[in-house]
Amino acid sequence: MIRPLSRTALVLDIVGAFVLFAVVMPTSLAFYAPGSLSPLVAEPVGIAAALIAGVLQCGAVAIGRLSPGLALAVAWVGALVQMSAGLGPLPINIAILGVLYATAAWGGTRTFWAGLASVLVGGFVAGGYMVLVNGLLAGVSTLSSILNIVLFGVISTLVLGAPWLGGFGWRMMLRWRSTRDAQARAEVAAAEEQERVRIARDMHDVVAHSLAVIIAQSDGARYAAASDPRIATETLGTVSQTARAALSDVRMLLTQLRHRQGAGPQPTIADLEQLFEQVRQSGVEPRVTVDPMPPGEPPAAVQLAVYRILQEALTNAIRHGAGGVVDVRLAWLADRVDIEVRNVARDVEGTPATHGGHGIVGMRERAQLIGGTLGAQREGGDFVVRGTLPIGNGGPIRSGAPVAPVTVESRGDA
Repeated sequence: MIRPLSRTALVLDIVGAFVLFAVVMPTSLAFYAPGSLSPLVAEPVGIAAALIAGVLQCGAVAIGRLSPGLALAVAWVGALVQMSAGLGPLPINIAILGVLYATAAWGGTRTFWAGLASVLVGGFVAGGYMVLVNGLLAGVSTLSSILNIVLFGVISTLVLGAPWLGGFGWRMMLRWRSTRDAQARAEVAAAEEQERVRIARDMHDVVAHSLAVIIAQSDGARYAAASDPRIATETLGTVSQTARAALSDVRMLLTQLRHRQGAGPQPTIADLEQLFEQVRQSGVEPRVTVDPMPPGEPPAAVQLAVYRILQEALTNAIRHGAGGVVDVRLAWLADRVDIEVRNVARDVEGTPATHGGHGIVGMRERAQLIGGTLGAQREGGDFVVRGTLPIGNGGPIRSGAPVAPVTVESRGDA
């Protein structure tokens, strides 16, 4: 019944209703100056009825936005008072148009339809009242009177329906604005969620790999210190180098957060040799096979995805692998690149979950972002990460500056 309305809006509505009353009420009373009244209406009764009807109808305008349903009811009471005194149409009836506008623009569902019903019923009631009570164009026959009632009913309905349709248009405008604002908020929330996921994925790729290498090197240095201090010193140097590289990557991520995604350099396949060397220093030997080699320069997004997927897969091999060897295979085809990383799994408990964990989820997201697929699962005693990433729209790899060679290791039985 009562809508939330600011104090300023309510004051403006009340002041507007007072101004309307002050303008139309004297004009309405002028219709019933001495000597101009219908013989059926006494002068005091007509003036009193006009005043009461004016107060009620202008009062309905004052609360039209605050409570459209109550305003419609008050306006109906004012109209009934006016008709019960035998008064014809008056300038104060302009207030009814404002009330009908309010029911369509701000009323609830019931008030909305009650306003439309008031337009239809009130229009024909007004038409019949003007012909039968006021004697306006009363016909000499019943048929002509009926036709006049229909004529005035249609005219009154059109007059009353115009502001209701205007309120309906404003209602649709408000609903469109609300829908647009809700859509904008949803888009902002989705963008924020995507950005949080991207940040979490990048932080995991950078920090998890570096920490895995540092932990492995630190454990090795601790055991080597007892037998060969020189090896421990070299290992600590590797730890220091890896930590500095991780710090540089974290600073790059912070730069992206301050500015925009993609700011600053991103890893490419030219950086894979450094990645393999870090893995090698942690005690795990990567046996890398690249066949065929990339004939040109792959897109930057594909290079970044390949680097990050291999980084996470090798990190899992360091943390969960049983053997000291991990097989890496890359196949750069004309329309895609195939990736496979295979290592001996330590045990079921030590193997990363195939459907959970931030690392595997991050690898899948990396692949999906550029339209590829990736799977991670146990195959016998091995844990295998296998993915396919499309290159462009199925066209050949872009030719251009030569790509820094990716080292192909042939160790053991690779």
